[in-house]
Amino acid sequence: MKLIVGLGNPGREYADTRHNIGWRVVESLAARAGLAAWREKFEARLAEGRLAGRKVVLARPVTYMNESGRSVRPMMDFWKLETDALLVVVDDMALPVGRLRLRPSGSPGGHKGLASIARHLGHEGFARLRVGIGTPPDQLDGADYVLARFAPSERLAIADIVARATDAAETWIRSGPEAAMNAFNQAVESDEHEEEEADRPTNHANT
Repeated sequence: MKLIVGLGNPGREYADTRHNIGWRVVESLAARAGLAAWREKFEARLAEGRLAGRKVVLARPVTYMNESGRSVRPMMDFWKLETDALLVVVDDMALPVGRLRLRPSGSPGGHKGLASIARHLGHEGFARLRVGIGTPPDQLDGADYVLARFAPSERLAIADIVARATDAAETWIRSGPEAAMNAFNQAVESDEHEEEEADRPTNHANT
């Protein structure tokens, strides 16, 4: 069984914001699997079924972003899941729009949602799929940027990256992290640059 958690914030005011792109990817996975029924448990909206030949649980925590671990830990405990059964999908300001980066583990890199999950699990050894949302303009605070909606000019690009992130998550379910990384992580100038970028604080909002 695999657990895929898309992070976001609850409430209509946060719908379709940059910070909620993890929710959109999980919703896309549910649509691909033909899962239309969501139920509330563990402070999350859950859909259960099969995808890529595996039993899956898709989750959208309804805690605020910086309390995501409060939802994820009980799910891991209830289904008695090992760490390699978990994939967390998040937004990332350090990546350009259209860029994906999947890692089997790593630091939160300044992302409050990942930090909360690591704190509640007691380790950072879970997979995460970072979805690039681009950097804010110089005059805009990072917290305001992630809580803003995508511009109309960005919507086609975002629809494409959500579809590719869905493909990446499905590949992770079917074939594991290495296959997904090879297929969807884009090359960078050097491994050193890649790790530096992945660990860079992103100044995400607390919510």
